[in-house]
Amino acid sequence: MRTSPSAPRRFRAATRYGAAALATAVLFVTAGCGGDKPKWYGADGKPKADTPAEAPVNVAVTAPAEGATNVPAATEIAYTTDGTSSTVELTDAAGNKIDGTPRPDKSSWVPAKMLAWGTQYTAKITATSASGKSEAKTVTFTTMAKPGSLGKASTVISDNQTVGVGMPIIVSFSNDIAKDQRAAVQKRLFVTSEPAQEGIWHWWNNKEVHFRPKEYWQAGTKLSVRAAIGGLHLGNNRYGSQDLTINAKVGARIIMEADNATKHMTVTKDGQLLRTIPVSFGKKATPTDGGNLIVMVKNEWEWFDSSSYGVPVDSADGYRTKVYWPQRVTWSGEYLHSAPWSEADQGKRNVSHGCTNLPEEAAKWLYNLTQIGDPVIIKGTEARVKWGDGYTDWDRPWSEYVKGSAIPYQPPASAPPSVGPSGSGSASPSASN
Repeated sequence: MRTSPSAPRRFRAATRYGAAALATAVLFVTAGCGGDKPKWYGADGKPKADTPAEAPVNVAVTAPAEGATNVPAATEIAYTTDGTSSTVELTDAAGNKIDGTPRPDKSSWVPAKMLAWGTQYTAKITATSASGKSEAKTVTFTTMAKPGSLGKASTVISDNQTVGVGMPIIVSFSNDIAKDQRAAVQKRLFVTSEPAQEGIWHWWNNKEVHFRPKEYWQAGTKLSVRAAIGGLHLGNNRYGSQDLTINAKVGARIIMEADNATKHMTVTKDGQLLRTIPVSFGKKATPTDGGNLIVMVKNEWEWFDSSSYGVPVDSADGYRTKVYWPQRVTWSGEYLHSAPWSEADQGKRNVSHGCTNLPEEAAKWLYNLTQIGDPVIIKGTEARVKWGDGYTDWDRPWSEYVKGSAIPYQPPASAPPSVGPSGSGSASPSASN
């Protein structure tokens, strides 16, 4: 902390520079003989009140309480302070340090990993004022014993996978998450995107929640996801068994757009047209579902069997065929795939059972180009994809999509900030309305 010079030095400085300096001075300190307390004088020569002592820095831990037991292993350290900065040190009984990060709104400090069951921890919060004055508070607590009923989270994205620009982050739970518990769970779902992009969580159903950005991910985006549910109460006396963490990368911006009016598909990469491909959609009795779809599954080949949707193989419209280069876009069974049997129709008329038929060579080329999560936009067909029949996250406008969040959406005041752990921020590190 920077301090005022001692009284004797002040007096000598004033004497050296003479009366002119005294006339322009605002405050001076003089010290009398015999150890009198220094006094402050103004330019008018009249004594001023003693310099007020600097107010203490206030810091208080609001959770967990001192000596608390049975604390969830997903606890956060909540505290208040009027200091300009603060730090949190969390250690276990053996003195091992636990890293962590404060939420952007400073409401709490989040440990970087699930705490151990049945373990004592000590948190020390140090707050510092602008002048450097500091104050510290500590709290010791013990986490709950490992419960008998545990749940877990999983995701379809593999660690270090490269995905398409339309890929939603999907977290699935092993048990239902009740509506009144979803906000607490969502608050512990953290997404970091580099560069920063606004995004939000949307509850798909009782066991699944998706995160998508407002616009397609930027090509090359780095994604880090932590479902910090380890030790978190998931409802019905069940707790998360462990955290789920993955890292992923967004690949090139591959967009496939097929139009029934032209019966052709355009394929672009990073905004540049790569190819126009003739296609054949579903005939009138079995129309292709139009809408904003996503490549969900890719295989070099699959058996296509009409009995999977109720049409016997031995019927007039039945079939069992080995199909190459299939890319699935709906759970109900629509694909992009090679169809050498309909190449004479492709670009001219619709003859399929609902899939998008492509020439054999083009289907293989497209298969080798795309990634899971690449957008497939189908226009002008007689049917519309049903919500949830695939990764239909992009088939609703943003204004509707945000309504699926358990935490009310708040648009960012400016460009997406650097958001660490947060359940209500926008993105990027994005974490989640």
